[in-house]
Amino acid sequence: MDDLDKYIQKRKNASPDFAKRFDEGYETFKIGVLLRQAREQAGITQEELAQKLNTKKSAISRIENHSEDMRLSTLKSYLDAVGKKLHLSIS
Repeated sequence: MDDLDKYIQKRKNASPDFAKRFDEGYETFKIGVLLRQAREQAGITQEELAQKLNTKKSAISRIENHSEDMRLSTLKSYLDAVGKKLHLSIS
């Protein structure tokens, strides 16, 4: 465990509110990273994806960097455009 991980764990242990907000934020961050990776694996730039989705490059950037409040239909369209499928799991 590196120093950052130790610090995060210490903060989580000291504050349940911090732990909850951190975990929620991390999940949102992961979604954006996964979307960007899917786009890059498809060999598509943000500009090309924006054209496929009839939107602007800035909208694609916002999806990849601030995916916390994305509609399911937007997520599905994004993934369709990069040749991926959406699989949901509830546990």
